Amino acid sequence: MMIKTAETYHVSVLLKESVGGLDIQPDGIYVDATFGGGGHSKAILSLLGKQGHLYGFDQDADAELNIVNDDRFTFVRSNFRYIKNWMRYYGVEGIDGLLADLGVSSHHFDDETRGFSFRFDAPLDMRMNRRAGMTAADVVNNYSEEQLADVFYLYGELKNARRLAAALVRARQDERIATTGQLLQIVTPQSFSEGLVACKTIEAPSGAVGGAWKKDAAKIFQALRIEVNHEMDALREMLMGACSLLKPGGRLSIITYHSLEDRIVKNVMRAGNAEGKMQQDFFGRVTSPLHLINNKVIVPSDEEQEANPRSRSAKLRIAEKVES
Repeated sequence: MMIKTAETYHVSVLLKESVGGLDIQPDGIYVDATFGGGGHSKAILSLLGKQGHLYGFDQDADAELNIVNDDRFTFVRSNFRYIKNWMRYYGVEGIDGLLADLGVSSHHFDDETRGFSFRFDAPLDMRMNRRAGMTAADVVNNYSEEQLADVFYLYGELKNARRLAAALVRARQDERIATTGQLLQIVTPQSFSEGLVACKTIEAPSGAVGGAWKKDAAKIFQALRIEVNHEMDALREMLMGACSLLKPGGRLSIITYHSLEDRIVKNVMRAGNAEGKMQQDFFGRVTSPLHLINNKVIVPSDEEQEANPRSRSAKLRIAEKVES
């Protein structure tokens, strides 16, 4: 197995654009809410002066292997949803910018033991924080049929959510669903199941249309991962916390990968709340604590998409805190 270093752990997406969007002030205080391999953090630190400081958040213990050895850097081993509490703990009353790369790192997809990818037969875990919380196996074995259907429909946007849920409930009556291989055998249509065996690397079932099969499998895994890690709730809390912490002129630079998280980010940046409800003042003027820097999302160049396939669904949105 390849040894994971900061360079192989994760390739930073939209690095120049997202860091540039922060409009770094040399003596400013910044937050990298998704530290991961440290690529974005290193770029931010390269622009900070002696008085500047960066706080990097990550709940995954593996990310600690990439901690930057710099007096201007503080690593926070926590979910970014608790940003307000941690900034209070460190005596920080306001920040000049926050960057978040919301996608699952290439490290997680490539780690055969974590259960994030359907390419490997692995334990159904999917926890970003392996020290606590329920696993994907807990979800598929303990949730009711209705709860499972809601997870697949809301977080995977799967039209066959009810059939998938029913199949899982039937299958778990015979034995606990413990691995990604078992899960795929259950949710894949019977006509596609021949040839799917438990092995180190899982190939598309014989007879399956490769592209369509992979797309549906990815949605199923996405839905379970979001539920296991409470990703949507954490994102809402982080964004609202960041809004309250941002100094006037401070920036949010957020990279999203799917419509669910992008919708929340867009709503917060346009309306100041996750629901997108526009607030108006006494004169009927729309008020929001943020001002969009780029009305049109920024996407990776063709060259970046070719070099890093993970970046192909990435969207960057940047907003600035308005003067109160």
